[in-house]
Amino acid sequence: MPKSPNQKLKLLYLMEILLQQTDERHPMTVPEMIAQLAQRGVSAERKSIYGDLEALRTFGIDIVQTKTKTTGYYVGSRAFETPELKLLVDSVQSSKFITHKKTLALIKKIESLASIYDAQLLQRQVYVHGRVKSMNESVYYNVDEISDAISRDRQIRFHYFEYTISKQRRYRKAGAYYVVSPLALMWDNENYYLLAWDAEAELRKHYRVDKMTDISALEAPRVGTEDLSKLDLSAYSKKVFSMFSGEEQTVRLRFANHLVGAVLDRFGKDVIVVADGPAHFTVALNVVTSPKFYAWLFGFGTEVEILSPPSARLEMQNMLAAAADLYAPPRRQ
Repeated sequence: MPKSPNQKLKLLYLMEILLQQTDERHPMTVPEMIAQLAQRGVSAERKSIYGDLEALRTFGIDIVQTKTKTTGYYVGSRAFETPELKLLVDSVQSSKFITHKKTLALIKKIESLASIYDAQLLQRQVYVHGRVKSMNESVYYNVDEISDAISRDRQIRFHYFEYTISKQRRYRKAGAYYVVSPLALMWDNENYYLLAWDAEAELRKHYRVDKMTDISALEAPRVGTEDLSKLDLSAYSKKVFSMFSGEEQTVRLRFANHLVGAVLDRFGKDVIVVADGPAHFTVALNVVTSPKFYAWLFGFGTEVEILSPPSARLEMQNMLAAAADLYAPPRRQ
């Protein structure tokens, strides 16, 4: 009997079948494997399957044999366990910079790393519809373009836009290209940012990756990389709120005790917390005092107070006064 053209793929098909269709709750018998191979145009005998299973074990696949009423086989440990895949799915779902379409495509790929039975459990985790997602479909590829330019030590150029009230793109600088030296990609406040050096302004700047288009690498080598070597990116992201620029300074704050968790979540456990009476504590933080920083403090109402410097207290007072004026009742004529 002539061999099928697919016969040489027998071992690969068997590995695929076991990875996709077996787990601890769903072992597969040898006759079932033979039937599955037959559906793929591959003939197999029981004896040859045993040899193939051993070959897969030698290759590193965790083939586990069960003995109940019938002898079955399944893939035990995998590169990713189901709880780990659920974490990946949740991360993709919650990422604002990934569009709705790309989110569904990525989750489908993550599901392929599990058995078909566990993939159904992952599908129950999918609640993408209605979530706030990026409207820029190319953002997924922007990250790749930027990463490639960084690895090749090249400057990049791109267009940068904002949305109008009619939800149309309006390009900044009248549509002219931005040219910068990409330093690093950073994640902050559910958005991807490019940290870059602007040689013309001689400043470090941030750009929302989902608002960048037409990215391309230039032949010119990056400049300003010595600035990055002095920068602790982890500490930097704690100081800068939503990538807003502003003056970096040491701000001393007084919080109600129950807010210590919020402070540690934002600035890490290395923050020095000093008790200030029975109900409060103080901290000294190096932060960029931008409107976003003051807005973060405002979220705690009267349970936080800026103690110093006076300039930061004044900026907070001005912001509060402006907000109060906005909501003040109209004056009687």
